Amino acid sequence: MAWIAEQRIREAMDEGAFDNLPGYGRPLRLDDDEHVPEDLRLAFRILKNAGALPPELEVRKEIVTLGRLLDNAIDGPEKDDIRRRLREAALRLAVMQRRL
Repeated sequence: MAWIAEQRIREAMDEGAFDNLPGYGRPLRLDDDEHVPEDLRLAFRILKNAGALPPELEVRKEIVTLGRLLDNAIDGPEKDDIRRRLREAALRLAVMQRRL
């Protein structure tokens, strides 16, 4: 499927289908922050550059990590502790999502 898509894109490029698009020949703005309020842009840029994630994504990341730990844990107290931590993280995520 991906190969077919690539072929069609190449054919369209050869035919010039993309030549008259707005912004043609200019670099893309990948860090567009025009939808962020002006007074928050600097803070958001600092957090982004530091690799900080929004709280909801941090919890989702924790859930994925705990799920992988649970899959690889040996039965016993360790597995029970991971299950408890996973339930707590899922509860925190549910609370966060209700506030939105």
